[in-house]
Amino acid sequence: MAEAESSPEPSPGDRTDADGGGSPAARTSGRPARHRGKLYRRLHANPVLGLTTKIVVTTLGLVVLAAGLVMMVTPGPGIVLIIVGLAILAFEYERAHHWLVKAREKAQEARERAENMDPRVRRRRILLMGLAAAVVAGLVSLYVVLYDWPGFAVIGWNWVQGLAAWVPELPGM
Repeated sequence: MAEAESSPEPSPGDRTDADGGGSPAARTSGRPARHRGKLYRRLHANPVLGLTTKIVVTTLGLVVLAAGLVMMVTPGPGIVLIIVGLAILAFEYERAHHWLVKAREKAQEARERAENMDPRVRRRRILLMGLAAAVVAGLVSLYVVLYDWPGFAVIGWNWVQGLAAWVPELPGM
């Protein structure tokens, strides 16, 4: 009988934040619940709504993050979209919040380096990038003139035209 009166196994709600338990908000993010706003608590009050919120936030954050990563090698504000994507993901995930802090630090370092760059070096880099872009555009144009549009480009362009009728025909198609 004395053994029956011993303390029962703690329920998941009784665990502390140190062992991974605590409130659902703290378990989800690793951050204390006070850092979560009313909107977060309201969206996670119902398990179904909480799961839906997590799926939507994860999907949106990953799409924006992927667009930012693509823009790191193509024209566009890659670093900005990476930071925005991480900020969206940080709504749900502590690791994303950690990466967001690191990304902001790297963006600040890059800004300071750009501001402190010698104007002659900056002009030379801009000139070389413009020259490289002109060479690539010239080579692509030469390829199209000599060999016509590649098949994947025609198929892709026709698909885009099917989505949006206002897209013009490619020259020579």
